[in-house]
Amino acid sequence: MPDCKIYFESILFFMSRPKSRDDRASRLIDLIDRLGRLVRSQIHESGMVPAQWDALRYLARCNRFSNTPGALAKFLHATKGTVSQTLNALERKGLVTRQPDPVSGRVVRLALSAKGRALASRDPVPELSQHAETVLARDADTTERVLSGMLAEMQRAHGFKPFAVCHTCRHFQPDAKHGAPHWCGLLHEKLSESDSGALCAEHEAA
Repeated sequence: MPDCKIYFESILFFMSRPKSRDDRASRLIDLIDRLGRLVRSQIHESGMVPAQWDALRYLARCNRFSNTPGALAKFLHATKGTVSQTLNALERKGLVTRQPDPVSGRVVRLALSAKGRALASRDPVPELSQHAETVLARDADTTERVLSGMLAEMQRAHGFKPFAVCHTCRHFQPDAKHGAPHWCGLLHEKLSESDSGALCAEHEAA
């Protein structure tokens, strides 16, 4: 992905130039769109469509409370029918498995197969992150705040439920005294260190 560094440098250039607020915002959105197109071109080379990669990426990052078709649909802002088609395709490719929840048989739990985990490890997005770390070393915090704020505003405007990692949730209790490193005050469940860094469908901002 040789153009990633150029795109990130362009983002910093346009964010630093004196210009009208509307002009700066439109240029930033254009650069984000171009980055997205670059990543999607890498995705197509793997024989996957973007929706399938989005599902694969989510299942690689979500916690054990959020690995359901319903949570995936909310995360992708997609209909249950669309998500069902995506999961069917991933199952046919041998990348995802579906099993009934051992406690509640009506709940379906999703998991990546060994083949799915191997493919997820070749996700093009982490490569993009490596370029971001190189180019944004001085301005990473500012850029992250800008993009996070944009996402939050869009989610609020359209009524979408935000997904975020466990340890940033108001129900997360670090260093809990329940025989586990941490504790979820909402679900009353023990949390491991890996749980604390996973995406959760029940997340509420602290």
